[in-house]
Amino acid sequence: MLNLFARLKGLSAKLPLAGAEKPRDDRQQLAGTNDFDRSRVSSIDPDAGSLGVNNKTREIANNLYPINASHSPTADEDRANSTLASAAPTDRKVASPAQRKAKKLVKAVGKTATAVGTTATAIGTTVGRVGTVVAKPFKGPKPLHKNRLFWAGSTLGVGMLALGGAWLFVDRSVSQYAPADALSYVRPGTITIKGLDGSILLQTGNATRETLKIWQIPEKLKKAFVAIEDRRFYEHDGVDYKGVTRAMVQNVTSKNLVEGASSINQQLARMVYLNQERSFWRKLREIRIAQRLTDGLTKDQILERYLNLVYLGEGTYGVADSAWVYFSKTVDQLTLAEMATLAAMPPAPNKYSPFVNPKFAEQRRNLVLDRMLEAKFITAAEARAAKAEPLKTKRSPIKRELQEARYFTKYIEQELPKFISAKAIKAGGLTVETTLNPEWQNKAEEIVNSTVRNNRGSFGQAAMVSIDPRTGGIRSMVGGTDFETHQFNRVTQAKRQPGSTFKPIVYATAIAGGISPNKSYLDGPFVVDGYKPKNAGKKFKGYITMHDALINSVNIIAIKILLDTGWEPVIDNAKKMGIESKLEPFYSLALGGLEVNLLEITGAYSTFAAKGVHNPVHGITRVVNQKGEVIYQNKPQPTKVFEPDTNAIMTWMMRGVVNEGTATSAQIGRPVAGKTGTTDKERDLWFIGFVPQLVTGVWLGNDNNRPTGNASSTAAYAWSRFMKVAVKDFPSQDFPARPDNLGGRKPELKLDPIKPRYRRDLPMPKDGERVDDDNRTNSEETPRRRRRRRLEANNNSNTNTTTTSSSEETPRRRRRRRLEEASTSNTSTTTTNTSNSEETPRRRRRRRSSGE
Repeated sequence: MLNLFARLKGLSAKLPLAGAEKPRDDRQQLAGTNDFDRSRVSSIDPDAGSLGVNNKTREIANNLYPINASHSPTADEDRANSTLASAAPTDRKVASPAQRKAKKLVKAVGKTATAVGTTATAIGTTVGRVGTVVAKPFKGPKPLHKNRLFWAGSTLGVGMLALGGAWLFVDRSVSQYAPADALSYVRPGTITIKGLDGSILLQTGNATRETLKIWQIPEKLKKAFVAIEDRRFYEHDGVDYKGVTRAMVQNVTSKNLVEGASSINQQLARMVYLNQERSFWRKLREIRIAQRLTDGLTKDQILERYLNLVYLGEGTYGVADSAWVYFSKTVDQLTLAEMATLAAMPPAPNKYSPFVNPKFAEQRRNLVLDRMLEAKFITAAEARAAKAEPLKTKRSPIKRELQEARYFTKYIEQELPKFISAKAIKAGGLTVETTLNPEWQNKAEEIVNSTVRNNRGSFGQAAMVSIDPRTGGIRSMVGGTDFETHQFNRVTQAKRQPGSTFKPIVYATAIAGGISPNKSYLDGPFVVDGYKPKNAGKKFKGYITMHDALINSVNIIAIKILLDTGWEPVIDNAKKMGIESKLEPFYSLALGGLEVNLLEITGAYSTFAAKGVHNPVHGITRVVNQKGEVIYQNKPQPTKVFEPDTNAIMTWMMRGVVNEGTATSAQIGRPVAGKTGTTDKERDLWFIGFVPQLVTGVWLGNDNNRPTGNASSTAAYAWSRFMKVAVKDFPSQDFPARPDNLGGRKPELKLDPIKPRYRRDLPMPKDGERVDDDNRTNSEETPRRRRRRRLEANNNSNTNTTTTSSSEETPRRRRRRRLEEASTSNTSTTTTNTSNSEETPRRRRRRRSSGE
């Protein structure tokens, strides 16, 4: 009620003063009524509804607007008129200032009185109305459950809140998907192995073999996909709402799928972040991700990823792979009709495949051309010509089945479980970045194949590996001549005797122990604990320095240096240099009487090329998962093996091997250091050489261990052919200069000289005298072969077949010889004499039962 009277008071302030326009409506009815009708207020029933006026209300009204007869408008006017009459002069023509002033005062008083009267009238009228309204019974508002507007508004409000909450939930659920992830996405279940230059060496699973940059894709091919899949691609924010409506209308009216409703952004979102599940939530997430892609990537980046990932049937992903499979062409060789054929397939690759349904494929192709014409991407003449072109295909195998560097990629697949969990490998989506140089790899494969082909009568297999000594990264790897026929990797799996290529490790250990390279040793017949090493060619040079002994690969000196150095220091350094194979403390260790693989011994030489520091050999740089996260990163772990001075002396000595020793065929017109190696009967031919930027190892031989009858210079020549190509872009770099003080240097490690039970230098042979009548041995004979030879020699000395048997006789030749001897024998004694010490018990019993 207080508010009511406050409003009434405000209304009175707005009413016009006397002389203004006459009041309308109720004011006209109450004109002339100057007294406030208190009876109308008092007649209000205080119990007539919630708005009834009680005594308290009337009291407040009286206080606000007091009613008194002496202050009525009529009394005020009478006083004003009487005052004016007494003050008015008799002469109206001249009015004094006082009179004018009094006149103005009278007018003002009159206006005030009129205003007061008008206000009182309005108050009375208003209060009367209030009393009338309040006096009526108040029924109250309609119940809410019967109010249609309430229910409509409530439904709309709840719906808006639910939609807003759902959109907020969807936005948060996709916040983990960064737009940049689309640029590095790899399909689940795939493993992609890349070379040093980023080219793909191998892919397993459903993956894109050849990816293209946006500028490599023909403009009309891009427009063909845009015209049929997302006509407003360059205009919308990721979702084409107009396109969705248009597609629905066209598909319904044509009763066929003639136009897709999902934008290119939405399709890319499904490929990269979502699955093919059909649900409302998945669709909302797809829309939001599509919008986020537009916010985070350019249109060209989105289109590039789409055209490289879209599935186009026949197991192909991306336009480059599909162009090759369907037409045996690269994308820049495609005709407009062929481009339209590829763009026609995304909605149903099998249905619109030119291999499966040529008729449907042609119809869909023509539809793509029509869409391109409507969008003004092509002219009418171009569209007609493309439609008139017959649908011709030329099938080719999927590009991802064309694999490169198979020995190396197989090695990477075997190495991967060492760094990545089996669960992650099984899930796939991995990209393995490697150290391989594809250009060098191709050249290495060419040289290995040609070397074997040119020496077919000597050896049937070869292997080559090159390593960057500064990082330990494998730059090329060829494990054989034919991976499909011989998947056995002779770089990593073949354990062979390294021969003299192991000698530099022995020499380097001795120099590190303080022995001078100018120290002289006697090169002559020598025996230690029953072991008699021999030189190649059965020749001796007398006293010779360590430096010259390495250049000429003198075996006797290598054994004597090992005696001065000790087994343990040599074995310890070999392991630091990357030799992981088991090393036994035998005297033949100095001559390579052990078994290692080509990767190990080449990795050991990388220590010399890296100034005495060994970087572990590796082929994997890093592994990236499907989200683009690096889950493995190779971390360099260099190990210092030799001091710079020791290493400089060793490279100086090995340079002499190439310049004037056994490896002159390895010269390539720049400083080169290395060492050759040959084993018993030339079964293994080696050369390991290096320049400061690259080290390469070559092995030649036969898988059945048959003698090659060749020389290690053949391996050195193959090495030079490869290195000339590999280092052509490297600046010619010299090795560190050797120190001037070769003797009296402070040892960097403690030697542990061997103390044999028996050691003796034998007399030097006279000129022309043979050193050893047994011409079946050489300086690099292994202990096992030596024991077998001696046993056979002892057994053959007691038989009549000494002249016909041989320690190197194969089982097949032995059986043939026995058959020939048995056929010419007339007595059982002769038959008995044809047996030898290697006859099996079963054959001996059979012979005795038949002969005796």
